[in-house]
Amino acid sequence: MRYLPKSPGDREEMLAEIGAASIDDLFQSIPAEYQLKRDLKIPHQHGESEILDRFRAFADANAAGYASFLGAGVYRHYRPVIIDSLVQRGEFLTSYTPYQPEISQGTLQAMFEFQTMICELTGMEIANASMYDGSTGAAEAIMMAVRVTGRDGAVVARTVHPEYREVVATYAQHQEIPLAEVGYGANGRVDLAALDAAITKDTACVLIQSPNFFGTIEDVAAIAELAHAKGALLIVSIAEAISLGIVKPPVEADIVSMEAQSYGVAPSFGGPFCGVIACKEKFLRQMPGRLIGETKDKDGRRGFVLTLSTREQHIRREKATSNICTNQALVALMTTIFLTVYGKQGMKELAEQNLAKAAYLKSALGKHGKVLFEGAPRFHEFVLETPKSAEAVNADLLEKKIIGGLPLAKWYPELGPNASLWCVTELTTRAQMDAATEMLEESP
Repeated sequence: MRYLPKSPGDREEMLAEIGAASIDDLFQSIPAEYQLKRDLKIPHQHGESEILDRFRAFADANAAGYASFLGAGVYRHYRPVIIDSLVQRGEFLTSYTPYQPEISQGTLQAMFEFQTMICELTGMEIANASMYDGSTGAAEAIMMAVRVTGRDGAVVARTVHPEYREVVATYAQHQEIPLAEVGYGANGRVDLAALDAAITKDTACVLIQSPNFFGTIEDVAAIAELAHAKGALLIVSIAEAISLGIVKPPVEADIVSMEAQSYGVAPSFGGPFCGVIACKEKFLRQMPGRLIGETKDKDGRRGFVLTLSTREQHIRREKATSNICTNQALVALMTTIFLTVYGKQGMKELAEQNLAKAAYLKSALGKHGKVLFEGAPRFHEFVLETPKSAEAVNADLLEKKIIGGLPLAKWYPELGPNASLWCVTELTTRAQMDAATEMLEESP
């Protein structure tokens, strides 16, 4: 039952049972001046079918017919309907931390399969479950590197998502971890000379993002060589997980922090999302979150257990690797189902679609503006500089039900007010891309 309706007769019977004359009697303990007496003008009650119609009307007014070219860390991909069908089963929807493995085999196996798939995608040896999102994952990865190396500094690329950098700065401030920021070159990649100069004997790690915030794919191997030559670890953050269907995994990294929202998790106004940390096995003891392992019972049957959980919910705070205690396993299950449905070949084809559509739009819009950061490979996002401000362009586009790219001046003032970040996914149609191009052509 979604709710338990009560008839007037039911209410009268309940009130009589507790000795109250009316529902108002239940609120007599509240002083009169604090009781709400005014008319709230609440609409009359609706039947369930009427409520559904009302919300469909809201949805149509808000989104129907709009084309969106926003990305920047939150991506609109197709979600197979089987995802909601399975995650809404009571066995998964209402389960909590699997403290008792003997009665939590379904949840544990789902998390184990999730970890396995993440390792296959990232090229790492182990992966955890139950991180908040990509931003906190990046911060947790830096703290992990500090524990591993015994050093206390971190170098962060300016091409990392600006909101990730804000979260990292908040964590670092209270952990007393000094941060150094490194800029980018004309091709949108990390400035390698500046990076080399920024890494010192006190640097625990280097944090980059690839594809980075501009959509450009970093030279992970070259950056890893610089970091490792000075004893620092390399952390690669991945905000667009679909890229791993076609982009070489960052096997040179020591730690990979990923946002898996693209794997079947709806944008949902910004969360909940699915954070992941994967790394080399030698760093196992410093990994935050949970690690699910496979074992056998006394009869030799396959089983799953909570092998490692170094969160402060489980062990002493001073020994914990993380204070994140929320179980994100339900969201991780969404990504597991998504990856199972698509499979290896499906993931490749999906990434190719995103890549090809972005190339088409970049070529079309490039005729009416300037595409920045050429000269390096990219995935499905690019930076466009338009003849007039990005905000003005977006206002014109919105009149035609087109949500344009993300203006970048707030985070990258050096790019000027005319730069914006555009994104294309498999859900973007050619007609929508042509309409946006036509609008830019007509824009004065």
